[in-house]
Amino acid sequence: MLAINPPAPATAPTRTIVEVVRANAQTHPDKLALVCENTSISWREFDRRINKIANLLLSMGVAKGDNIAIISPNSIPYAALFMGILRAGACVTPLSTMASPDALQKMLTDCGAKAIFVAAQYLDLVEGFVTDLDIARFALDFDHPAFQSFSAAVEQADVTDPNIAIDMSDAFNLIYSSGTTGTPKGILHNHWMRAAQMDRVSPNGYDDDARTLLSTPLYSNTTIVSFLPTLYGGSTVYLMPKFDARGYLEIVEREKITHTMLVPVQYKRIMDVPDFETFDLTSMKVKFSTSAPLRAAVKADVLARFPGKLLEYYGLTEGGGVTVLNSAEHPDKLHTVGQPAPGNEIRLIDEAGNEVPSDEVGEICGRGPTMMAGYYGRDDLTADYIWRDDAGRVFFRSGDMGRFDKDGFLILSDRKKDMIISGGLNIYADDLELMLLADPDVIDAAVIGVPSEAWGETPYGLVVLRAGATRTGDQICVDANAKLGKSQRLSAVEIRDTLPRSSIGKILKKELRVPFWDAVKT
Repeated sequence: MLAINPPAPATAPTRTIVEVVRANAQTHPDKLALVCENTSISWREFDRRINKIANLLLSMGVAKGDNIAIISPNSIPYAALFMGILRAGACVTPLSTMASPDALQKMLTDCGAKAIFVAAQYLDLVEGFVTDLDIARFALDFDHPAFQSFSAAVEQADVTDPNIAIDMSDAFNLIYSSGTTGTPKGILHNHWMRAAQMDRVSPNGYDDDARTLLSTPLYSNTTIVSFLPTLYGGSTVYLMPKFDARGYLEIVEREKITHTMLVPVQYKRIMDVPDFETFDLTSMKVKFSTSAPLRAAVKADVLARFPGKLLEYYGLTEGGGVTVLNSAEHPDKLHTVGQPAPGNEIRLIDEAGNEVPSDEVGEICGRGPTMMAGYYGRDDLTADYIWRDDAGRVFFRSGDMGRFDKDGFLILSDRKKDMIISGGLNIYADDLELMLLADPDVIDAAVIGVPSEAWGETPYGLVVLRAGATRTGDQICVDANAKLGKSQRLSAVEIRDTLPRSSIGKILKKELRVPFWDAVKT
């Protein structure tokens, strides 16, 4: 595997997350560890379940570094599996529920998973191929002749802590992209990377009897970067199997939630709940946002009406450079994603790999203490992802375009692969989307490049309108184009009922583009 050699954080981690979680159970065994819907378990019971799962895996011959897959909605069994796999010295491989059966088969084949744990809700995604794989199969909540009962197997397992020695360089988790074509890339994180992320525990109050509500899926790094600090801090994780804006607010009020991680589309839906103001949300201390840019107008609304800090993180699942925006401290910077976090560096490069001035748009490359070990089994892909500075230090290429303002705050422009090149000119879809979203009738928007005989490709807008709006797509297009530069103008605007999004709220632009580009192939 290629040597990444991330820079050391100001205070290097000395204990793995596995060690700290074990110690937390001993320190406060009667404290709540996990809550999901109407079920909760204490740290004592959580620790017992972790031991049983670890011993179940070890009894099957699972060895250090083996990949163990899970496909399930958020649940207490899922959280216990996550930590039990780690205690056995194995690598957690949480599978995306948004992936196609073909992609899931490729993931399992690529990583050579020794076992898979499946929830009934997603059985149909794997049932057609999983019995053809050399893999142990466990049913979390259903009966099936080709699957072992998870509950029965765990019940029979030894409850003694196996005390497997964990090294910082050992594999922690393998997170796959959820692509529908080709072999998805497996992003490998080790224990060092995850332990280094725990420097945010005390500053963010995760160790102060935090009650963290998570409503994005546990296979997503978005969720994991809040799930792990809460457990590391010895606090309580509240899990929602499926997000519902009003249900979310009810939990915050009832359980006196102090911390949460949300993605932008969730913030928008929460703030749009008609009787939002009737909920008592004063317990909230810190709210985090990541996975996609949170629009400035939504940030302002959250600051005005939703108690607690609002911290936006910009970064990649692969790791590397991270920026942070404390919105309340910088209300004039809501259009940015903040400044590089301590110990992190961001550089901007052009197509040839040369650095550009910070006030010019370039591809964002990042370096920091929390960097992936590499793409699993793919040194070639890892090498393609790397940019080196003059000193030979490794930076990760983000594929995002951006620039810094005069105060050093990063302003995102667009995904490099989503950039529209029309008539030889670069058009940043994000600029056009902001213009569409400024229209009072538009509540959601995406701009994609579609084929054009005259220009190669041309910007095309897709919007969702507020209830009661009566304007046409042509009218919205005309109004937007009147405010855009001549080289930016939209060729058309189409009205949709909804825009397709991933489970963590990212608009699936690839899905939107396919029909337009497939049409020119036929």
